[in-house]
Amino acid sequence: MSEQLVAMVTGAGSGIGLATARRLHRLGMRLVLVDRDPSSVGRLAQRLGAVAVVGDVTDPAVNERAVQAATDRYGRLDLLHANAGRMTSRALAAVDIASMDLDAYRATMGVNVDAVVFGIRAAMPALRGERHAGIVVTASLAGLTPYPPDPIYTMTKHAMVGLVRSLAEPLAACGVTISAVCPGFVDTPLIAEARHEFIAADFPLITAADAAAAVEHAWRAAEPGALWVVQPGREPIAYRPAGVPGPRTGGSTTLPTVQ
Repeated sequence: MSEQLVAMVTGAGSGIGLATARRLHRLGMRLVLVDRDPSSVGRLAQRLGAVAVVGDVTDPAVNERAVQAATDRYGRLDLLHANAGRMTSRALAAVDIASMDLDAYRATMGVNVDAVVFGIRAAMPALRGERHAGIVVTASLAGLTPYPPDPIYTMTKHAMVGLVRSLAEPLAACGVTISAVCPGFVDTPLIAEARHEFIAADFPLITAADAAAAVEHAWRAAEPGALWVVQPGREPIAYRPAGVPGPRTGGSTTLPTVQ
């Protein structure tokens, strides 16, 4: 790259976030790495010459602190990889929804939904005006199809798909491209509880490195609202949602801008 760009990666201490941080570093990008585990994010930041921000991204102030670290240290922010996420615990996913643990539910919603919104909110003032500005959200195939074993996780990833598609136009008007990667099962600590079951079933898993490659692909493609499906052995594939039937009555099909 002719200029050093700056990226902020949440959930950078392990899994897709860690692999993405390494990949962006190899591209010559400067990094702000965010994770609630001080040892893992600290070690990674030291190896990559990056800035480590320790904290829980469900707190808006942590996201603001990370963006401030990027602008204070590097004077800019070009890419937000909103990656931090969690699966619902297997115990919660297996129970009847009527007896669901509400604290566990709120924890999943906080990381998978609130933290992404807070990250985008904090990053937008810094991203505006940067020539390569982009946001890549880690969604999931569970954001595009039903996943009955974990309906709460599925709901949160559907929410991210809706957020990315709905923000695409207004953010593009500000010069910022938002898109999402939608991987299937990735071999990360997120699926550690069930990894032996995938292996026993000979079910192919995506490597974290391949998921990170998809993040780079999404950023470089710079297609507003794009949803990139990531499957083992395939290049990222753009998912095109089917349209919905329009009204049968006359009139415009253009949605009005409601203030």
